[in-house]
Amino acid sequence: MTTDFAELSLSPALLAVVAELGFQKMTPIQAQTVPVLLEGKDLVGQSRTGSGKTAAFALPILQRLLLETREIAALVLCPTRELSAQVAREIRRLGRRHAGLSVLVLAGGEPLGRQRSALEKGAHIAVGTPGRVLDHLRRRSLRVHRVGTVVLDEADRMLDMGFQEDMEKILRALPEKRQTVFFSATYPTSIAELCAKHQKDPVFVKVEPEPAQAAEIQQLVVPVETEHKIGALRWILATYPHESALVFANLKLTVAEIAKVLSEAGVSADSLHGDLEQYDRDKVMAKFRNASTRVLVATDVAARGIDIADLDLVVNFDLPSQPDVYVHRIGRTGRAGKVGLAISLRTSREGGKVAAIEQFTGQKLTVTEREAVPRGEKAALAKSLERDAKMATLRISGGRKDKVRPGDILGALTGEAGGLNASDVGKIEIHDYFSYVAVSKSVSRSAQQSLSAGRIKGRKFNVTFED
Repeated sequence: MTTDFAELSLSPALLAVVAELGFQKMTPIQAQTVPVLLEGKDLVGQSRTGSGKTAAFALPILQRLLLETREIAALVLCPTRELSAQVAREIRRLGRRHAGLSVLVLAGGEPLGRQRSALEKGAHIAVGTPGRVLDHLRRRSLRVHRVGTVVLDEADRMLDMGFQEDMEKILRALPEKRQTVFFSATYPTSIAELCAKHQKDPVFVKVEPEPAQAAEIQQLVVPVETEHKIGALRWILATYPHESALVFANLKLTVAEIAKVLSEAGVSADSLHGDLEQYDRDKVMAKFRNASTRVLVATDVAARGIDIADLDLVVNFDLPSQPDVYVHRIGRTGRAGKVGLAISLRTSREGGKVAAIEQFTGQKLTVTEREAVPRGEKAALAKSLERDAKMATLRISGGRKDKVRPGDILGALTGEAGGLNASDVGKIEIHDYFSYVAVSKSVSRSAQQSLSAGRIKGRKFNVTFED
């Protein structure tokens, strides 16, 4: 089996992009699925989060795309808006040599009318959540008669979230002659039934996490009683060095309470849960991705699809009920060859959960006792917890629809008018109608003033701080 991208039957344009992005060898899931998908076969791919599956299905879709036909040729369903946006970004990145490529996100949080207008202008690929995609189908704003490939990404999670009926209706609305692809971290009976009903002779691919991958994450357990969990979390964040940490809790009320306590303790913290409006969800995620927020507290559903580079620490404030959810959570740290750290708080009633996790992963979790903090050292511990973020986030009122690109924003900040060093500019995110840019806190005020006074691509935009 080849693991070299250059040996795939991909176009010169796609091979050039793959080389530009520094992809040399395929990940196991890519090596086993890309050749199958290029042949047009149906497929069920089972692999963990962060295994490279987006590129696995995006490259074959881009390979077959006819750019001159601006009608939806591929549909990707995802459980959340965040994952939809992330998948769309990755497809655009891989398709950046496809002149005129249009990838639309069809998910909640944006007016239907705006999405309908974009669909009327024509697009090649739609990525969205089942609810919103079905809404467009019912309103006849989304035409799917030319869809040749449908991908259900994180299919197990969509079923967990109650999307089965919507998924079934969407699949029935698509052309019978098509390629149907399921990617799922687990393979419950519900997925098997869906595959049997909607696929034709699918190829099954299962990629187990390699021992070496699991070994990249140090897994610790801290015994603690419920009433002392907040104190234990503060001890963990003060004791274990990190630039960014993701804290999981099972309930959104717990998430909000933890974020409040941490913020009051001087930690740059924010929360992500199901009650947030879409604008606030986008802002929270952008600030965590660009290091303007150091600690993000989230529920599983809200955090699904989060992919943060260089995530140092994952903390399970609450242990999940299912061992596979634990694996998904901790899999967000220790990527790209770096050693990650996952720490779980365990009450005296949760020994069974830990045993189930150890059996599921085949690894023993290391128990580490929380050290008692002498009275005289409590102030020093509290001080070590107060770590502000290095970056601040600016929101610019222009985005992809205004033809604004990352290079335009970088140029405005580092050019003669902006005067910033490139090292002071962090991650730039372009959305359809606005953009986020991270800048060093020490120069954030002057950056905001120069961008507000100056022009980007010859136009003035409103620039504000995202607090």
